[in-house]
Order: sequence, then C-alpha cells, then structure tokens
Amino acid sequence: MEEPISVEQPIEPISYKPPTSGSTFAALRHRNFQLYFGGQLISNVGTWMQIIAQSWVVYQLGHSEATLGWVAFASAIPILIITPWAGVVVDHVSRRMLLVFTQAGAMLLAFILAALSFSGTVQAWHVIILAALLGVVNAFDAPGRQAFVPEMVGKEDMPNAIALNSIMFNSARVLGPAMAGLLLAIIGPAWCFTLNGISFIAVILGLLWMDITPRAKPHITDSPWKQLTDGVRYTLKSREISALILLALVFSFFGISYSTILPAFVEKILGQGAMAYGWINASSGLGAVTGAFLLAHRVSNGRRGKWMVWTNAIFPVILAAFAISSNYYLALFFAFGLGVGFMINFTIINTLLQTRVEDSFRGRVMGLYTITFFGFAPFGNLLLGYLGQNIGLSISMAAFALCSMLLAGVIIEKTPSLKLLP
Repeated sequence: MEEPISVEQPIEPISYKPPTSGSTFAALRHRNFQLYFGGQLISNVGTWMQIIAQSWVVYQLGHSEATLGWVAFASAIPILIITPWAGVVVDHVSRRMLLVFTQAGAMLLAFILAALSFSGTVQAWHVIILAALLGVVNAFDAPGRQAFVPEMVGKEDMPNAIALNSIMFNSARVLGPAMAGLLLAIIGPAWCFTLNGISFIAVILGLLWMDITPRAKPHITDSPWKQLTDGVRYTLKSREISALILLALVFSFFGISYSTILPAFVEKILGQGAMAYGWINASSGLGAVTGAFLLAHRVSNGRRGKWMVWTNAIFPVILAAFAISSNYYLALFFAFGLGVGFMINFTIINTLLQTRVEDSFRGRVMGLYTITFFGFAPFGNLLLGYLGQNIGLSISMAAFALCSMLLAGVIIEKTPSLKLLP
C-alpha cells in the first residue's frame, strides 16, 4: 500500500542534477531513445498527413465549418474526461506495453477511415466517431509517453530528450502537411489515411525492440478513486507543480487558441488565400523547431524558470502584434515568433514538471498536465471563434493575448519560486 501524503509537510522535489554534457543531441546516445525518436518521427509525419486529409474530407462532405469544429471537439473531450483515470493506469502498468497498445489502436482507426474512404461510404458522422475514439486512445497515450521518457534516457538526459521530442514533433508538423497537400492532389485522401496507419508500425517495432529495465510495481490496495485523489492531492501540495499546471492551462486556453481561427484571419485580415495560410503555418512550425533547438542546446540550463517567465510575458505581446497586423510579411515574422514562444514555454513547463515529480506519481501528474494543456483547449477555441465572429478577429485575439499575460503574471507573482527553478 502506498504511503499517504502528509497534509502538513510540503512535497520535496526529486533530486535533479543538471547534465554536464553540452551536446545538443545527448539523449540520442541512448539506443532506446534512438528507436523511439525514429519511430515517432515517421508516425508523426503520418499523423499530420491524416489531420490535413481528414479536414479536407470533412469539409468536402458538407462545406460546413461547424462540422470541422465538432470533429476537433469530439477528439478532445475524451482527453478531458478520461485522462485523470488514465494517469492512474500509467503509474501501475508497463508504460512501454501501454504505448504498444495505444499505437496499435490508433493504427486500427486510421485503417478503418481509409477503408471507408476507399469504399466511398465515408460520412461526417463516421469521422466524428473515429475522432472521439482516437481521443480515447490519446487520453492514455499522452501521459504514457510523457512518463516513459525517463525510462528511456534517465533523469540526466531527460530535459534534452523532451527538447528533441519537440524538434521531432514540429519537424513532422512541417513535413506532414506539405506531403499531405501533394498526396491529396495526386492519389487522394484514402491513401493519406493508409500511409498514416502503416507509419505506426515503425513506432510499435521500435517499442518492442527496446531494452527497458522493468520498474518495480507497487503493491496496490487502494481503489482507483483513492489513487486519483492522491495524485490530485500530491499536485496541490506542491505550489510549484500546481503553478506549472495552471500556467499550462492559461497558455492552452488563451495563448495558442488563435490557431483555430487562423484560416479566417488570413483571409479576412491579411486578404490572402490558401497558399499564404500554408506559409503562415510553415513559419510558425519553423519557429517551433528553432525554439526546440535552442532548448536542446541547453541554452536555458539553470535558468529555465527565468526563460519561462520571460516567455509568458513576451508571447502575448507577439500575439497582440500578430492580431493587429494587416501586412502579410509582418504576419509571417510574428508567426515565427509565436512558434518560438510556444515551443519554449511548452517544453520548459514539461521539463520542470518531469524533473520535480516523483516517479510513483508521474503518470497521474502528467495526466493532469495533459488535461490542462489539451483537454481545455477546445473550450478556448470555441470561445475565441464565437468572439471572433461577433466582435472581430483582431480584437478577440488581442483580448486573449492580454488575458494570457495577466493571468500568467498573477500565477508567477503568487509563486515567486518559479523564477528560480533551474
């Protein structure tokens, strides 16, 4: 039975010694992480191909922006509901085998969508249901992947591994849509879904080929509800951990929701078309890769708290400037800055959480983080879309930027120790 958390005593952070190696790719010296990195890069390119092709199919079926919104909403709601319980599961099962099952589930759903598309019977409600089922898979996959990182590289190279993960994800974010646009025109969306399904084989094989030292499994006598509430209490007992999760919530709800109305912004404010929309996304993706490279090169070592504070102050300023800009080339520049800021803030919050949480609670804490960063995002998207339609796109985006700055400032002011985190 796990020891109860003392209400009177604050949680001590786990010991963390900053790495001595200065290599930008230090985590890749671990064979397990090499397998993971390569498999995930291939799979994420396929995932982005499916995201682009799926949106195209849904819009072609009914030319309805609302249906696009429902697909996004259906994929996110399971994360909000299931992830707290998924975090309990992550803490008590083999994280590698959990990821094998989640990747297999995502592969199956991709092949189902491909079959429906090849047969010409795909309907919008099919896509909504499949998106919801994929959301269930991701509710287990996201905290599982986050908690699995230390098992592959150890705590010394964990920050570098998180930064390299960000590089990998955003490289796929640039490559995937570009490939999808080409393949959609040449061979159609069904093949995009098929290739995405095939891409999961690389991840599954990589996971199975890893040599992972089994974790000691705790003897569990508590109910799942008790384990869940213990995880919440553990998080609340640490002001720094709870503050980091609140910062992720604010950033998700107000900071990055602008991407939802970006197509309308490009058309109505910038007066541009689909090509410009693609370049704006590419510029943001390039900025994100740049931000991840900066962190992978350890430029923030020993100063992560300060970098996080400055990013939460500067990102909203760039977002507000982007919102009021009507010049396409200025917008490209600001989009690059938004990508850099997003990646630095996202990666540093993730790293600080991972280096401060005890492994026995890692799955539950990262489950709460997943909820705040991904589960609440659809509500911010819906609110910004509603405001953008009723009071104007630029005003709405600028207002969200102001809210992001003010709320993040309050959280940081109430938890001054965040500024000193290494």
